[in-house]
This record gives sequence, structure tokens and C-alpha cells, in this order.
Amino acid sequence: MDAHITQFSTPGRAKETQQEPPFYQPQGRECELFEHAYRRQLPVLIKGPTGCGKTRFVAYMAAKLGWPLITVSCHDDLTAADLTGRHLISEQGTTWNDGPLTRAVREGAICYLDEIVEARKDTTVVLHPLTDDRRMLPLERTGETLQAPPEFMLVVSYNPGYQNLLKGMKPSTRQRFTALQFNFPTPEVERAVLMRETGCDERLAQRLVGLVGSLRALKDHDVEEAASTRLLVYTANLIQDGFDPLEACRAALVEPLTDDLETVEALMEVVDATFGR
Repeated sequence: MDAHITQFSTPGRAKETQQEPPFYQPQGRECELFEHAYRRQLPVLIKGPTGCGKTRFVAYMAAKLGWPLITVSCHDDLTAADLTGRHLISEQGTTWNDGPLTRAVREGAICYLDEIVEARKDTTVVLHPLTDDRRMLPLERTGETLQAPPEFMLVVSYNPGYQNLLKGMKPSTRQRFTALQFNFPTPEVERAVLMRETGCDERLAQRLVGLVGSLRALKDHDVEEAASTRLLVYTANLIQDGFDPLEACRAALVEPLTDDLETVEALMEVVDATFGR
């Protein structure tokens, strides 16, 4: 399977590419906890709603630590072989191809499994030997047992709001991690993020953050999840590009939340109260 690999400058290592750290606004002591977990070789679980900054945080911390990051977006068809690797047949014969998890262990990278509960439950069992004091990865198909170097770190994330009996992390897996609980930023932090990410002025940022706060407070409408900071950034970008605020809010903030037409109109009433003329 394909995995996104980001390489940051690493002391003592030559890298083919170098990327500037992404912007991230800390909300508490999450950066400090992550660094301690890294030094103590502890796996980390990040919980939080969609679009609250989980993936951005991991990329930021990888850059801050100066270590390569391998990201895997988990899905229903993800198998253990997709993570560890498989034999491939070519004109040259049969060769072994490392999966992203195996590459991270071999190279001493941070491996980030995004939305881990989307993967099949039997897939996560392969993580168990890496998440206790053994820190090893058995590869049955090659007969190898890889010992994870001190630089290797396993990070997983998921959205508790989507958990149900079919999609949830088993307690035997969850209790192998130190955990960070993420939520949407405070209004002050969200305004700062919005201005930094989109270049909008403080007045627009304040109106948008106030609007999204009102939308998140609605409890009686058919909305599966609250409006995310990510959608707020999309909305501000459209307005910055000259879109009418009402149209921008509908396209980037309201329509992505629901397919129910009555709910869309109800949410647009809240938008109109903020931006209506």
C-alpha cells in the first residue's frame, strides 16, 4: 500500500528532501508529553474529533524532533501485510517489499497510523509486540524479527465520535498506549490559527470563530459531527479570495456537515445571523 513519507532534517542523517515544519498552535502540554513519550520509547494514542489538528500535531512534532515521519491512512481493507510487507513477483523473480510499518522500524522513523479504528481488527494485532517492552516486529513471511531502534516511535489516532461495536479499538490494544485527548481549540487559539493559516484579519477571524461556536452548540439538528477547525480554514480562504461570506460558509462550512436539506437551511439561518445583510 502507499504511505505518505515526510522527511525532516535529522541530526547525523542525510536526507533527500527537507521540509519546513508545519504551523501548530499548542493548546496545553501535549508537545511536552509527546517529547517525553518519544524519549521513553512509549507509543502514543491521539483521540479527538475530525479536523481538530491531530495529524498536524504529529507532523509538527516530527519536525520539532527532526525525525522522518511515515503516515498511513487506515481503511476497511487495510491488512497486516499492508503494514508489514509482502513478496512481489517481477521479471527478476520474487522479492520482499517492506510495508510502511516495517520501513519505519528498520529506519528508525515515526510511524503514524491515522484513524486506526478504520482498519480491520485483526490488523492491529501486529502492533502488539511493538507496543510493550519487547519493541519488536516479527515478520513471519521472511523469518525475521526486527528490534525497533530507540528512534522508532508508533503513533496512532482515531475519532471516538465514530466508535461503535464494529469500529472501536480493543481494550487490549488501547491500554498499550499513552493517550492524548484532543478537542477543538479555545476561541482565542482558534482565532490565532485562522489568522495564521489564511491571512485573514482579526475581525473576520472573530466572526467566523463566533459562528462556528454557535454551530457547535446546536444539539437538535441532524449533524453527525461538529464543524471542524479545518472547515473554518476552508471558509476563511474562500472569503479571502473574494467569495461572498454567505456562499463561502454554505460551501465550506455547512454543506460538508449534512446532506439533510432542512438541516442545511437551519444552519444557514445561524450563518445569516452572523453575515447576513
